[in-house]
Amino acid sequence: MLLVKLTTLRKLDASVMKRIAAAICLTGACFITNAQDNSPYSRYGLGDEISSSSATSRGMGGVSAAYNSYSSVNYANPASYSFFLSIPEPGTRKQLQGRAILDIGIEGTGHTLIDQSKQSRFTSSNLIFNRISLGVPLRRNWGMAFGLRPLNRISYKMQQSGRLKDENTGVDIDSAITVFEGSGGAYLASLGTGVKFALAKSHYLSLGVNGGYLFGSKDYARHRSFFNDTTLYRTGTWDTKTSMGGLYADAGLQYQGKMSDKLYLGIGVFGNWQQKINTHTTLTSSSIDNSTGVPDTAYTSGEQTGNIIYPTNLTAGFILQKAQSQTEAGWLFGADFTTTNWQNYRENNLPDTAVASNWKLKVGAEFSPVNKKNYLSQMYYRVGFFTGPDYIKLRGKQLPLYGITAGVGLPLANYNQQARGQATIINLGLEYMKRGNNDSPLQENMYRITVGFSLTDMWFGKRRNGDR
Repeated sequence: MLLVKLTTLRKLDASVMKRIAAAICLTGACFITNAQDNSPYSRYGLGDEISSSSATSRGMGGVSAAYNSYSSVNYANPASYSFFLSIPEPGTRKQLQGRAILDIGIEGTGHTLIDQSKQSRFTSSNLIFNRISLGVPLRRNWGMAFGLRPLNRISYKMQQSGRLKDENTGVDIDSAITVFEGSGGAYLASLGTGVKFALAKSHYLSLGVNGGYLFGSKDYARHRSFFNDTTLYRTGTWDTKTSMGGLYADAGLQYQGKMSDKLYLGIGVFGNWQQKINTHTTLTSSSIDNSTGVPDTAYTSGEQTGNIIYPTNLTAGFILQKAQSQTEAGWLFGADFTTTNWQNYRENNLPDTAVASNWKLKVGAEFSPVNKKNYLSQMYYRVGFFTGPDYIKLRGKQLPLYGITAGVGLPLANYNQQARGQATIINLGLEYMKRGNNDSPLQENMYRITVGFSLTDMWFGKRRNGDR
């Protein structure tokens, strides 16, 4: 929220810095060595949803509707941009200094798929880009942010083997191996602004809007090989490649008020309305001579234009925060409730029977200890959880989805005496979630580690005599 940790960052011991850097590098190396994600449920809709929340919010269950900060960009609710730190010139509204924020995030994910029918497990992992954003205060109570972030991800590969039958007659054909695979996803490049108004003393209302360009791809392929002792078949391949792109917008508001000397209340709402994204699709079928490996394209469709109807989404939530002081610890508690009308999702005017409208409840908290001489007292500690049905529906039932989260904020010392306004925080978010249960065809367990680098500096400042 508006309040920030009241602390002067102490210099870290060199060994502590080395341990932090080594842990982050080792985590990334472990994911890169086996960087092949595999989530069969990403076949449906637009793929697996990727939260717009930062590493800070992810550590608190994804709570973000009423959250704002001087040190990070809350993409989810553009109203939060108005809370960026801005210092006006005395007696004027002209900005003297403002704290600019550069947010960079990466995330490592690990999947464990449990096939209930065969009692088998499959594991995969990946390291992917999470976000890059720049937040800038334009003047007091007015801020702007822009950047790039992923919205959805498609990544799966499955194999099916056995006797193949004619779909129309049921006549047995031969033994075959069929491989299904998909890749792609959706990204959003956006620019947004937020403006804050004073309602009364220590009571504020902020309004914000994001606008941008949503783009991406959906590539699905099916490869089929027959195997027979006497006959050598060709391998058949069917590809469907879809590119997408279109304008996108969302909006939000936040209220923040001082309830007492030490207690603050924040309320937030954000969401997007139903939007149309243009698509271009190409279908290709081919066969491969298994003796030579040479492909032979039998059919390629012309580029077919269409569209995707992106559904309406609405999130509302609150945050209650106790201010931290030099002698008392601070804390934050919040909750969000999200609904999405996936039943209105359309691709080329056709509904996807494997998706359904869903909701999600998110609850989280943060604790800031009293500042002492040790580094642990300078950190932020976060926990949270979320629950609700997934938007994927199979066999007429939506998949249950729930998870627990934890996180820490690690402030780093500024050794640059010529840039004394710089401040850096590394935020780590850990999430463990389950999708599906014993009644689902596949149960998916996933853990995700998000590393966010919040780099801030005081911009627009005028130099005084004696400053270097």
